[in-house]
Amino acid sequence: MARMSSVDRRLELVKAALRVIAENGVQGATTRAIVAEAGMSLASFHYAFASRDEMMEELIAYVVENQTVAAFSTIRYGSDIRTTIRDGLQAFFESIVVDSANEQVLFELMLFALRTPGLEALPDKQWTNYRAAATELLNAAAVNAGIRWSRPIGEVAQMLITVTDGLTLAWLANRDRAAAATVMDIAADSLAALAVPLATRIKDRSA
Repeated sequence: MARMSSVDRRLELVKAALRVIAENGVQGATTRAIVAEAGMSLASFHYAFASRDEMMEELIAYVVENQTVAAFSTIRYGSDIRTTIRDGLQAFFESIVVDSANEQVLFELMLFALRTPGLEALPDKQWTNYRAAATELLNAAAVNAGIRWSRPIGEVAQMLITVTDGLTLAWLANRDRAAAATVMDIAADSLAALAVPLATRIKDRSA
């Protein structure tokens, strides 16, 4: 068997840590538990990382770089902006239903980072990535529907992310599909109300 490179070893340990946290929480992600999950020795861990904290820092960075609102990328744009937003929220919701454990890990890691000196800035970077994904979605949806946003796009994106965060936490807490559907309906109505047809802007200019 080929010798595993240091980079590959670190990545395998990070992925193993994610699985351990999904099963046992951050507190259960001991060095021994992680190497057991990865099928490695303690010596291998200490060869790759100086400490568990160093590994956790890389783990959070890995999540920040790789976790996006992926469900949004599969949206089929509807004939109107309200339909597109509602369908997008439904796609996001179905993704958290399928992988609730992963969503719980993300929240646990965020709280861990906020409480750990030196890691406090990572959650903001994570949410910045989410807002960027939401902004891209909203811009594409606006072009498809022939509308502009009456509020700055960054504000609309922040509203969308606030809704998806709330949907995630509520689902983790109560597994209530009916309540989630109601929230998504209201959110779609509220966000669509911020859309202004481009024809209105053209008419105003000619007045």
